[in-house]
Amino acid sequence: MLNRAPTLHRLGIQAFEPILVEGSAIQLHPLVCTAFNADFDGDQMAVHVPLSEKAVWEARNLMLASKNLLKPADGEPIISPSKDMVLGVYYLTMEPEKKKKGEDLITFASIDEVELAYQLDQVKVHSPIRLRVMTWFDENDKRLSNPETRIIETSAGRALFNKILPDEVLFINRTLEKGAIKDLIATIYDLCGEDTTTRIADDVKDIGFKYAMLSGTTVAVGDITIPPKKEEILAESLEKVEVIQKSYRRGLLTELEMDEQVIKVWQDTTKEVADAVKEHLDPSGNLATMANSGATKGGFGPISQLAGMRGLMADPAGRIIRLPIQSNFREGLTALEYFISTHGARKGLADTALRTADAGYLTRRLVDIAQDVIINADDCGTQEGLWIRTSDDVAGQSIQERLKGRLLADAVIDPRTGEVLADHDDLLTLDLINSLLAAGIQEMKVRSPLTCELHHGICAKCYGIDLGRGKMVEPGTAVGIIAAQSIGEPGTQLTLRTFHTGGVAATTDITTGLPRVEELFEARKTPKGEAVIAPITGKVSIISANNTSDQNSIRITYSEIVRDEYTVPEEWGILAKEETTVAAGDVLATNEELTINAQHAGRVRIENHTVVVSYDSVEEEEKDIPSTLRIIVKEGAEVEAGQPLTEGSINPHELLKLKGRDACYHYLLEEIQNVYRAQGQNINDKHFEVIIRKMISKVQIINAGDTELLPNEMIDRLEIKEINEHMIAEGKKPARYIDVLLGVTKASLNTESFLSAASFQHTIKELSRAAVSADKDPLYGLKENVIIGKLIPAGTGFSEKRISLIESIANDEPHRLREDGSVMVIPTDEGDLESDEDIDIVDEPDDESDEE
Repeated sequence: MLNRAPTLHRLGIQAFEPILVEGSAIQLHPLVCTAFNADFDGDQMAVHVPLSEKAVWEARNLMLASKNLLKPADGEPIISPSKDMVLGVYYLTMEPEKKKKGEDLITFASIDEVELAYQLDQVKVHSPIRLRVMTWFDENDKRLSNPETRIIETSAGRALFNKILPDEVLFINRTLEKGAIKDLIATIYDLCGEDTTTRIADDVKDIGFKYAMLSGTTVAVGDITIPPKKEEILAESLEKVEVIQKSYRRGLLTELEMDEQVIKVWQDTTKEVADAVKEHLDPSGNLATMANSGATKGGFGPISQLAGMRGLMADPAGRIIRLPIQSNFREGLTALEYFISTHGARKGLADTALRTADAGYLTRRLVDIAQDVIINADDCGTQEGLWIRTSDDVAGQSIQERLKGRLLADAVIDPRTGEVLADHDDLLTLDLINSLLAAGIQEMKVRSPLTCELHHGICAKCYGIDLGRGKMVEPGTAVGIIAAQSIGEPGTQLTLRTFHTGGVAATTDITTGLPRVEELFEARKTPKGEAVIAPITGKVSIISANNTSDQNSIRITYSEIVRDEYTVPEEWGILAKEETTVAAGDVLATNEELTINAQHAGRVRIENHTVVVSYDSVEEEEKDIPSTLRIIVKEGAEVEAGQPLTEGSINPHELLKLKGRDACYHYLLEEIQNVYRAQGQNINDKHFEVIIRKMISKVQIINAGDTELLPNEMIDRLEIKEINEHMIAEGKKPARYIDVLLGVTKASLNTESFLSAASFQHTIKELSRAAVSADKDPLYGLKENVIIGKLIPAGTGFSEKRISLIESIANDEPHRLREDGSVMVIPTDEGDLESDEDIDIVDEPDDESDEE
């Protein structure tokens, strides 16, 4: 087994069949480098040898590199070629050369003939040819339902590349860059399975390296050509800046406005120069080939710094210096420009060092909160689910991405015909999703870890597909740990600083990157730059700052007509007249001794001995708006409770109070996904749901009713539901409660297991609290079992009967294990006992009897 530190996700340790080599250096397969995040500049790796039979079995069947082709975070292939391999494949599949006028193309009967002609030097890699092939694609590259044989125009290189592909994906007649190769491998995985995919990935690697070498791609300083337009673009910009500075000197602009306008001019200039570089670059040249193929980091970004201009830099505080670097690396920087550049470069390095520690700590907190989330059952039997709609925008994900691999919580019925298109608990595959969308279905209710009703862990049907394996999740999978690793692993790539926003009105810092993710997971009560949200539903009126108050405020008015009905006994006299107005306290009817008085002022209607008083009920709320925030609602607009009135981050606790769990979850998911997607990190919603499930799993008791709970006590939501059902069944008063949102740290300390809590933070405090209240640790999670030296209850250590056994021990019920391993709870009513030996209490099985 090979491991590279830091092991940020489970693919950081994988098993291999060794191949003996000369020399003392480990030789690593290039395709697994992505998973280990390894490169060949002196990285160290650790080698472990599994000894026992069971360990060898696990390594061979679960950890082998060829069995871990998909990334658990998003289910995409992680073994896709990069760098030189991509360059080679791109070179091989580039557009064929244009054929000369009147030239007839050579026609080949098969790919083998093309290969022979290439080896005999009769065709070049990019020679256009005609080829008779069996293909799955039509002229527009759309996949056909059945393959057909026809003659197509292609290049010799493309024919050579297709020779290594399986029949199911032939014939690929287009240029392949990095993304397209990754998609191709994903398609092969879906169509042909694991073994074929590993073989093809290896072949693509070999052909990639071979043709990257044969292409002779190289870079010389001469390849970096500076676009002639650069000088005039710069001259224009300098004129614009001079105009802005003149306006400032005449007092027409403030310094802040001048800074912002100058910065905008230079940002536009940098972009314009970069475009000119791209236009001027020879598209078949070495630099363009490298950038277009995806073999280099950053694509055209670094090239425009080499040949265009470096542009604006930031100072150590993160403010943009308004003097841009007009030179590029080809011309060389002036001394002043060089020192301005060093600011940005050093800040980058310092940031990276700090960020690593922060991301690691976030991962640790996430692992701690989710480590007891294991797939403990096949189905929890819930009818609940999440609605996923085509109108939702969660960080620009397609609805296919959000639905794929989940199970339906409700049958999908065609609104036009009433026909059932898909049933409850059907697995949503891409084909099924597309056919449902084609039938005009706009929303679907799917099962989700958030709505799973299993007390401990999650059930397989609410979780859906195991993304790292591409099939339904197996019982005993530690989905909590996988979720924590998937979210924590890209944490190091997130940006660390708070950006200053453009725009004159907004002077607040917007938190982005890692600090924003942390703020959301910790559910901070006061997020940075908090938005003002509407406390009630109603109509907006904006009150601007004036002499009496120097602050803007927003008043929300909600009005509705309310009818008070007073039933008058027949022998009473009604004093109120139809269609008159009465004041509060006026007598409506009397029988000389007693009177009926109006509770509110309003208009009177009389209907069959009932006096109805109608009045306007008006509810008003006023919110002060800090001068730093920009108002985003218009005068007279209708708003809903919980809707933001200004720019900024919403406080998730307020949202939970006003709009409930669903809205709170959607907000958290959308905000966290926005940060990750902005950095190009794709993480499946499922992983966030597992974490957020633990964050909104507790409720706070307001009124204990007839239960034995205490006011303000925190208790599990599913537990209180059960207690209340018992109370109602017995005709007693159930407890009233409100949902609470806990940050990951708080939720970790609020767990059932004192061992897990003590090993996380405040060890002495947690242990003394557990001792004082004589806590029992049910050992549901992974950490507590590791601490006491038992096998973890996940993966190969999982047994279905474990939870019911623990629960019966926890409830002090006499019980015994049946022969099939299930638990039999013995009734305690003595009349039911046949003999004394029935009360044979079985403790938890020891490690030796694990197989029982």
